[in-house]
Amino acid sequence: MALPEAPDDPDRPDVANALRVLLAQTHDVEDTLARRLGLGVSDVIALQHLVDHTELGPVDLGHLLRIRSASATALVDRLQSAGHVRRVRHPTDGRRVVLALTDSARTEAGAALAPMLGALGAVIAEFTPDEQRSIARFLNRATEALAAFAAEPPPPPAR
Repeated sequence: MALPEAPDDPDRPDVANALRVLLAQTHDVEDTLARRLGLGVSDVIALQHLVDHTELGPVDLGHLLRIRSASATALVDRLQSAGHVRRVRHPTDGRRVVLALTDSARTEAGAALAPMLGALGAVIAEFTPDEQRSIARFLNRATEALAAFAAEPPPPPAR
């Protein structure tokens, strides 16, 4: 196995910096999406969680957003009033209420994201299938590293 090239090698891509810039850009994307949907950024982040998790109740959503249950309830009320979510009975536990994205929320978000998704699709198409597999492997591994970091408990306060 060859040693990595020196960091000051001008031919070596700065992957770490490119990833840092990409991650920073996600905040701008959330801001833009919020403006396009007429929502707050926390509302957009909540909707993203509901896309990723199918059986979240208001309290579960509050835990993911790291907000109190009263704030989570207010947020869900706001999203429900705007027609983005609805409260439904849990499919197997009728005592629980879970949140479901409405079709109109999916349609509005899809339309708002379409230009960005199209541009990303064009970028992906620039790479060969083998390169795409390498990129996907890198992004999956980077996601695992970020998730592990986020799951770590905070260090004890300095004395």
